[in-house]
Amino acid sequence: MPDGANAILVRRRRREQAAGPRAASWARGNRPLAVLAAVFVLAQLVLVRPVLGLGWDEIVYVSQVTSHHPAAFFSAPRSRGVSLLVAPVASWSSSVPLLRVYLALLSGLALHLSLCAWRGLFPTRVLVLGGALFASLWMTLFYGPQAMPNYWVAIGALTGVGCFLRAREERPAPVLLCGLAAGAALMAWMRPTDAVYLALPLLVLALVRRRQRLLLALVAGLAAGAVPWVIEAYTSYGGLGERLAEASRIQGGLGWQIAVDDQLRSLGGRTLCRPCTGSAPSPLVTAWWFALPVLAGLGLALAARARRLERTLVPLVCATTAALPYLFMIGYAAPRFLQPAYALLAIPVADALWHLVRAPGGAWRPVAAPLVALALAGHLATQLAVLDGTVSRNAESRRDWGRTADALHRLGVRAPCLLTGREAIPIGYYTGCSSGATSGHNENTTAADILRTAERRPVAHVAPAGGTPPRYARSWPVHRISDLDVRVAPGR
Repeated sequence: MPDGANAILVRRRRREQAAGPRAASWARGNRPLAVLAAVFVLAQLVLVRPVLGLGWDEIVYVSQVTSHHPAAFFSAPRSRGVSLLVAPVASWSSSVPLLRVYLALLSGLALHLSLCAWRGLFPTRVLVLGGALFASLWMTLFYGPQAMPNYWVAIGALTGVGCFLRAREERPAPVLLCGLAAGAALMAWMRPTDAVYLALPLLVLALVRRRQRLLLALVAGLAAGAVPWVIEAYTSYGGLGERLAEASRIQGGLGWQIAVDDQLRSLGGRTLCRPCTGSAPSPLVTAWWFALPVLAGLGLALAARARRLERTLVPLVCATTAALPYLFMIGYAAPRFLQPAYALLAIPVADALWHLVRAPGGAWRPVAAPLVALALAGHLATQLAVLDGTVSRNAESRRDWGRTADALHRLGVRAPCLLTGREAIPIGYYTGCSSGATSGHNENTTAADILRTAERRPVAHVAPAGGTPPRYARSWPVHRISDLDVRVAPGR
């Protein structure tokens, strides 16, 4: 018996001795990722600034959980994930700076955790560079502190694919299965249709290789995230097919449509390119977009030569399936649509860049290293310049909504009130009014309902200066506010 007890103690000491170096190594590897996440948070707060007002889509999501503003119309393509994400702050505070700081901190923590999911698949230096490449894109910095879904789909994709690959190569530990399920749930929670495209290669691989635990975790995560959206389809839209059809109609009809050139034009800082007219930005702004597939292909060739093909091929395939709908199935573009693809491409691209600057023995390549460093510095400078212009334009447009709201207040349009017409959702939010539309993507009322509402509370219609108002507002007194004609219903 004593011998048995001694043997147990000896084995325990050996495990502790072996675990000590592993834990120390893990902590050392996490430190650079934590520093990267902290820099990402700081960059958002300094470059985007917490005082940036809420944008149109943000207003829709945030207004669903606030008690100080009426809820805006929630159209079929949207999901409740963003609303739930901001609820811990937006449900009790109307402070936009507080919400921005909360989201910036949360996005930095999420970036750190998603990169940690790849530990063991690639060296830490590759993960740091890949994370930095993704985090330094202007659309990542711009949307990190905003109440928008695409960054979070990217985080879910990065987490889920990393955990999937580690569970394939290692023993599928519970923490990896939970990470896979959480990543899939986050994607589906934010945008269910995007989650399906992203997860499709993982589902196929798990089925072909008969990895039942991976398949179960992936399906469970997707279901957990998508079930609320499906339930809402039946309670509010008449069924899942009807909601999908309505979502397709709002997006211009999903089908074979080439939007590659639209995405290219949007890289200059256009947050929404619909319709997408005008010329493409400077080649300096778009060069990285053309270099991306080349470097990804180089990373794939390196992985094949090093006999680690799967850990590079899988994220590339998932990035491709994530990007295809937004490149070839809709007739407009927004840079944020491709954020999940950029996040997954970043790690193979970083692997290729490290190969370009370091020889197999570890020595720096004397010509390639300075050239790559110069190219990356130029890329960063370009991204920051585009970001600065994007922030300035959006800040000004949101200040315009605030100024219009102030003018409406002076005309007696105060909560509770109703606003219709051009940009009724954002101007209505800033004014404290609910918004209504009798046609279009946000149709939620009728002319008769608007007139009945005008008998009880202030109602105003907003239109471009000189524009033709709808029949129900033609007799209302008109007021000029900047470049808008505002017609206010006669007093009760």
